[in-house]
Amino acid sequence: QQLHVLPQTVLYIADAETFSGHEEWHEQKKARKRNSRETAIALEKLLPKRCQVLGLVTPGVVVTPMGSSSNQPLEIEDGEAGFALLFPKIDGLKIHTFHFSKDVKNRVFDESKFAEAGLKNNPDLRVVLLFGYNSWKSGATRFLHQIVNPLNEKSIILAGGQVESFTSLISENNSVQPGDACGVVGLAFSGPQIQSATVLLDQDVADERTAEAAMQRLKAANIPEHNTIGFMFACVGRGYRHYKTKRNMEADAFRKFFPNVPLFGFFGHGEIGCDRIVTGNFVLRECNDIKDDLLHGYTTVMTLIHLGSTK
Repeated sequence: QQLHVLPQTVLYIADAETFSGHEEWHEQKKARKRNSRETAIALEKLLPKRCQVLGLVTPGVVVTPMGSSSNQPLEIEDGEAGFALLFPKIDGLKIHTFHFSKDVKNRVFDESKFAEAGLKNNPDLRVVLLFGYNSWKSGATRFLHQIVNPLNEKSIILAGGQVESFTSLISENNSVQPGDACGVVGLAFSGPQIQSATVLLDQDVADERTAEAAMQRLKAANIPEHNTIGFMFACVGRGYRHYKTKRNMEADAFRKFFPNVPLFGFFGHGEIGCDRIVTGNFVLRECNDIKDDLLHGYTTVMTLIHLGSTK
């Protein structure tokens, strides 16, 4: 007997080459843009009607093939690649998609929008994955700060980065913004059983030994490894260029310490995250200042999200 589990939330990430095809000619730019939208619509049609979908386009992806936890995770920096994570309905777990776009008329972000997205007045909020798009636009970094700063609390894991664009965002109340806007999209995970931890690999992490030391910090958080997903958000300047032509260094280091946790993510244009853990009150690195610095360049953010024990 076949058992079909319907996805309730889908996160898919593909590199820009997969979405745009290989037209080199400038006259075809318009066709290329439409092409990516068509690809997105075709993907959305495969999913159930009421499914929340968030689709991102990035310069490169990190993927564990076929999602089998025992497979080797791959950092794919060149060529076409993509993946989709399908989350079914899980008891006690809520996943919200959200989208905040920069309003040209208002310099100040209306924080009441946080509550609508389940990001404020939500005691069960544990993890927020955030992705900025069109980050090269004027005011984009300032806008990202306006979103990240109010969420920067020790009881929440924040992780993510700057992507090239988003192609899908389906939820009850979201319409796709004009292509020239900038903003932030993401997923919020709420539920008392969620446990999560994250570490930041900064510019000093530049060889196997220092990469593995960072994974040891993540391992020390003691996050249960069953029903857990790993996320890796790396700068396009890292990968094999940073590790002196040695490929897959960070994904291999992750696999060494977490042999049964599948790893997914991307190479992007800036990273969001810090060293932090959400299980009770243990924090990986206690900071002297009130707020951690969350926006970085030339780093990698490694995150574990445990979705609770499966019955």
